[in-house]
Amino acid sequence: MRLSGNLLAGLANSIWSALIGLAVVPFYLKYLGIEAYGLIGFFVTTQALLSLLDMGLAPTINREVARYSASGNLQEAGKLLHTLAIVYWSMAGAIALLILVLAPLIAEYWLQSKQFSPQAISHAVVLMGLVVACRWPIGLYQGALIGAQRLTVSSGINMAMVTIGSLGAVVVLAFISPTIEAFFIWQACVGLVYAITMRSAAWRVIGNAQVNHFDIDNIKRVLKFSLGVSAISFAGLVLTQIDKLILSKTLGLEGFGQYMLATIVASSLYIIITPIFNAIYPRFSSLVAQENFEELLKQYRTASHLLATMLFPAAMIMVLLSQVLIRLWTGNTDLAADVAPLASYLLIGYALHGVMHIPYALMLAQGEIKSMSIIYVLLISIVVPLTIVFSLTYGAVGGAIAQLLHFIFYVLLGTWIMHKKFLKGYARNWLSKDVGIPLGISLLIGVSGYFGMPIVGEVVYVKLLFGVILWVVATMLSILSSQSLRSIFVRYWNQFCCR
Repeated sequence: MRLSGNLLAGLANSIWSALIGLAVVPFYLKYLGIEAYGLIGFFVTTQALLSLLDMGLAPTINREVARYSASGNLQEAGKLLHTLAIVYWSMAGAIALLILVLAPLIAEYWLQSKQFSPQAISHAVVLMGLVVACRWPIGLYQGALIGAQRLTVSSGINMAMVTIGSLGAVVVLAFISPTIEAFFIWQACVGLVYAITMRSAAWRVIGNAQVNHFDIDNIKRVLKFSLGVSAISFAGLVLTQIDKLILSKTLGLEGFGQYMLATIVASSLYIIITPIFNAIYPRFSSLVAQENFEELLKQYRTASHLLATMLFPAAMIMVLLSQVLIRLWTGNTDLAADVAPLASYLLIGYALHGVMHIPYALMLAQGEIKSMSIIYVLLISIVVPLTIVFSLTYGAVGGAIAQLLHFIFYVLLGTWIMHKKFLKGYARNWLSKDVGIPLGISLLIGVSGYFGMPIVGEVVYVKLLFGVILWVVATMLSILSSQSLRSIFVRYWNQFCCR
């Protein structure tokens, strides 16, 4: 399938999943309350931290399947998938057991609640472990499908399961039991079905392996790359989750629930980021395997400018309208006032983080992990102490500001180090043109919108219309600033008009 088809499939998946996820939050708040939503936020953080146990195997199968696909030898990819599947399913059982043992300690010494007893929290944490275990193998099979550039298959399954998991949870809470225990039991059931379905789809695409046993040689062959990616993932999780880890302890479940709502708002930017990364990473891997570096540079530049063009105008409008959007979303004016400032800081930070996914994809495709390791070591030495101090001193606002500073450092350090080995001398052009021009346009339009907003008045729908106009202007100007994007836009426009 062509790159554009994979990208459209990924975008459809991200948009649908995000819309479903945002739509059900008001119902979760209604039936469970903000403290229970704080428990859901803690589950999300726990799931992210436990992904360290993946040991980089999901990105590894993605890269290996892409390389085998480029050479037409998917049989070897099947052997690797079979071996890694044994590791994944075994790890799922270990995760469930680990959380079962730790649940009483987490309930007693970590989470603070006015609504739930330690025993109730402990039961909820045990169920969280069950959900994580049931969902654990999904990443492996999804990585295989993405590596084979079958994002339509992966996206279709994900859209169906997200819909069943989210809307089904609302039905369970509304008509069966409005409890956090019922929520997690439902998610565990859906997660298991999801994993089995994804497994079946992956094997249909790759074909049956000619071995039915654990092959240690396959593990040894990819171990160096896998452990390198695992180390990078560990550092990345430390940097992105330390604010949540600290705040889950210091804020109590109510305040932490508000912070996680802000995180959900900012994370909506990954509607744009994730499908572009998922489409471009296996494509980069194939081009590296073919040693087609001229085309690689061309697609690298186009992808960078495209992501920045889609990302920065969207983030700018969401910052301007954050309080309005959150009030419409939750139906709670006071909650919107508390969450909007946090969301604004996180939106800016996540937008900066997003554009770094393209250089990161290039590093992974080249099998280069040393540069990323250097970046993360430097970031950890700066950001971790900063986050601890800010979070403990200023609470939720401090955690959000620390995340913003983290991503600013990441862009500045990462751009210089990544382009020092590959595409030498291109860092300045990448920052000033491919990324800098869309960022500058969005900032100028955003400042104009900030001063123009009082003139628009207080009518909500007029504000929203004004925001849409600003977004369209910023996006179109960013497209016109790139020759490659102009040609793509003109081609699709002509196809649309000539139908």
